[in-house]
Amino acid sequence: MKNSALKGALGALAVVGVALAAKKIAQRKRFMKGIFSEYGIKERSPFGLADKIREMDEEQYQELKGKFKKEFASRCCKRNHTAEAEAVNN
Repeated sequence: MKNSALKGALGALAVVGVALAAKKIAQRKRFMKGIFSEYGIKERSPFGLADKIREMDEEQYQELKGKFKKEFASRCCKRNHTAEAEAVNN
């Protein structure tokens, strides 16, 4: 009895983990679609993004870079990232 309950609990935990991963993947996919549409990139590939970055001026590039840093920043060391975010905002 104990073994089957443990297997059920681990199975439920695995399902939750997969669901959270799928949610994160969907969020990042939406973010990238937004970037492509915002900057008018027709080719939906890293090469299309790279071509657009080459055409940008420094201000646009820094804005895009900030968006990527904000979206893809690691959340494990919040203390370091909040200090960097404050420095960027000031």
